[in-house]
Amino acid sequence: MTAYDLVVKDARVVTHDHDDARPADIAVSGGRIAAVASDIATEGARRVVDAGGRLAFPGVVDAHQHWGIYHPLPEDAAGESRACAQGGVTSALTYTRTGRYYLNKAGAYADFFPEVLAAASGRAHVDYGFHLAPISRAHIDEIPDLIERSGVTSFKVFMFYGGHGLHGRSADQNAFLMLPEDERYDYAHFEFVMRGVQAARERFPELADEISLSLHCETAEIMTAYTRLVEEAGDLTGLAAYSASRPQHSEGLAVAVASYLAHETGLPTINLLHLSSRKAVDAAVRMSRAFPHIDFRREVTVGHLLADITTAHGLGGKVNPPLRPRDDVEALWEHVLDGTVDWVVSDHACCREEVKFGEPEDDVFLAKAGFGGAEYLLSGLLTEGTKRGLPLGRIAALTSWNPARRFGLRTKGSLAPGFDADIALVDPGRTWTVRAAESESAQQYTPFEGFELTAQVTDTFLRGNHILRAGRVVGPPVGGYLHRPTGTV
Repeated sequence: MTAYDLVVKDARVVTHDHDDARPADIAVSGGRIAAVASDIATEGARRVVDAGGRLAFPGVVDAHQHWGIYHPLPEDAAGESRACAQGGVTSALTYTRTGRYYLNKAGAYADFFPEVLAAASGRAHVDYGFHLAPISRAHIDEIPDLIERSGVTSFKVFMFYGGHGLHGRSADQNAFLMLPEDERYDYAHFEFVMRGVQAARERFPELADEISLSLHCETAEIMTAYTRLVEEAGDLTGLAAYSASRPQHSEGLAVAVASYLAHETGLPTINLLHLSSRKAVDAAVRMSRAFPHIDFRREVTVGHLLADITTAHGLGGKVNPPLRPRDDVEALWEHVLDGTVDWVVSDHACCREEVKFGEPEDDVFLAKAGFGGAEYLLSGLLTEGTKRGLPLGRIAALTSWNPARRFGLRTKGSLAPGFDADIALVDPGRTWTVRAAESESAQQYTPFEGFELTAQVTDTFLRGNHILRAGRVVGPPVGGYLHRPTGTV
């Protein structure tokens, strides 16, 4: 008889390949799932946990976070990973880059990235990896080494950075990006990044499908012009003003440009990030029809699915791209339900109150962009998704299986033998009210304040380690760096 490290009894197991949950026990040995079956014997097991009929989801692979953007990376790795555990997130892929914010320095990734790894090491309660943005020309040449030596297989372009500020208008983006005066962060640079990523795919054919480029699709020139129009008109305030200053067609235009550049450069693995509007998704669908040889993946955030410009709690809801009117929220849900959307993320970027808001506090254009949300990702998607008819298995695909496959997390994403024992137990019948004061995040506020959710993560396991027990983070940080690809099942 096999002696397991852990047996989770009486669960309703959810996987991407079945619409409905299936009653089963889950046995764990050596940090991986050993068996998923009925009536697994518990004799000799080191630990037995009674799920009591709760749903067991694969640990969430939150493929879009920003540790260290507004606060020191060691603090975010420790604190925001606790918020991850609270929400059933067991793998966090976080964006980082050179320039202002993050480490606030320029230079080669050969020097920069080891500092990033050292800052996060030993502090996280969940497993974590990094996407990197080639900001300078020299960074493009570093892509093969980043893949081969550092285990970074995903890269990013921020399409508006060259001509518009992170939080609004900006007079000097070269200073923000810490670029030399003779370099530009523009469409030509994006093209050369794509060529660099495609060259790396050709150099490492066995990894090619797991090497990809993600794009934040907004158009700087459109946003600069519309910001001026909104400010001069003066009839909009708050989140409505910010949405109007970064209009939906700005996203659609950037999607079209990015897609044609992918076609021109022969790069087929393109991820379109945090699409926030009907026009953005429409553009993404049109481009996939125009360029069927490109393997587009489309992402939305839980924030854009839960809140709109009128329901979000105050200016804490400022984010890029902006929260939108309700019509856009409903459009996103239509595309989640019809399979157009490939994964849902939090875009978690902790920004404490003293950093978030400007003076005066009610001026949305002075507030910082971004907010946390990993702790509400799975619960929020379950709450809104199930009442709209979204199958449980589709939720597992959106939150775990799909991003794990794209980003080289070969041992993540499913509750099946051989996969990492990353498990989120969810009570689907527990109604609760979101309160920032109850979050493990250091943020102190949330745009979801007062929202009523009807499912709650109660327990989270990372490679069999019980990191959230009855709603409380427990034990020392056991998260590790995800050097991708992560191995085989």
